[in-house]
Amino acid sequence: MLQIEDVLRDRGSRYAVSGGPVQGRAGAEAFLADLKRTKKFAKATHNSWAVVLSDEGAVRNDDGESGAGAVILKMIERAGLQDHIIVVTRWYGGVHLGGDRFAHVVTSVRAYLEALAVDKARALR
Repeated sequence: MLQIEDVLRDRGSRYAVSGGPVQGRAGAEAFLADLKRTKKFAKATHNSWAVVLSDEGAVRNDDGESGAGAVILKMIERAGLQDHIIVVTRWYGGVHLGGDRFAHVVTSVRAYLEALAVDKARALR
């Protein structure tokens, strides 16, 4: 599991991003369960996620952050990732962010994709 905590903060809300390879819907559910074993992720306001499964196609879940799963899914599809889940976690800070929350989801996923590329480059050395 690749995890980047404290990707950004805005008006009290904090964002993190996690991801990794999964096999099927059961693998995605197991990934989420593993993530939520860490108390702070279990207590997060939202754990929005998406994955393109080779056997089922696109699956996403907003976890109450309306539209976030679709944003994550679009970025996964553009990156050409398959059987790889990305979860954007938000701890709500008490102030509604409006449309800025979508920009924060994009920033979080970009940070993850960049870190993933670095990890892959290291593995090839």
